[in-house]
Amino acid sequence: MSAAQLRLAGRVCIVTGAASGIGRAIARLYARQGAAVVLADRAEAPLEGGTPTFGMIRAEGGEALNCPTDVSDAAQVGALLAATVERFGRLDVLVNNACIRHARPLLEMAEADWERVMAVNLKGAFLCSQAAVRQMLTQPPREEVRGRLINLSSQHGMIAAPDDIAYGVSKAGVDYMTRQVAVDYAADGIVCNAIAPGKIQTGQPGRGMDAAVLDRATRRTPWPRLGRPQDVAQAALFLASDEASFITGATLMVDGGWMAA
Repeated sequence: MSAAQLRLAGRVCIVTGAASGIGRAIARLYARQGAAVVLADRAEAPLEGGTPTFGMIRAEGGEALNCPTDVSDAAQVGALLAATVERFGRLDVLVNNACIRHARPLLEMAEADWERVMAVNLKGAFLCSQAAVRQMLTQPPREEVRGRLINLSSQHGMIAAPDDIAYGVSKAGVDYMTRQVAVDYAADGIVCNAIAPGKIQTGQPGRGMDAAVLDRATRRTPWPRLGRPQDVAQAALFLASDEASFITGATLMVDGGWMAA
């Protein structure tokens, strides 16, 4: 594929939570489409096992920078942006993907666990968005756009997440922040959209691999399979590209019809 055919040629993209799952798939696809990708995660090892994302991108001929980051820490987020601009000169796309879960219903949720979920899922998206928009406002636009923010939400930001109150509330906040940032900075040429995945099989250990959870998700999803990280990555590629013109403040469902059923 020639450089002219690459949908993200010459673009600089930060992907948080890039070590594993959906973030890993997005980072690899962006790199294959010509982007320089900054990998922001607390650890390099994928939760599902295998070669670290940085190594895979380099082996596939892509360009990547590994930048260990706790997105809930403002100083580390500032260092992430500084390292990105120092290395590549600008920032075109931020993907707020970093996320944790601590599945508990209201009466079983400890305050410390609630605060940690909010710190990563919601505060982290806020801190990264704030730092990214500050940088993007200093940049000349490309094809009307100074920069793009893509937030990973969830269908559980719109409907209840069974016995998982903190996760659902955090994702509802991400959806709202998407709309607010889109409206506040549209006149400046900054685009902000969200992706709400349904049940995605990442291969990561935990509650999502429980047989009862998988059975319920399969019965609830009209499409005859559950989602894959690559399904979400393709949506993230579209929203990062010039093809996504005149689209801002939207949440794109990648859920196999879950929310339509």
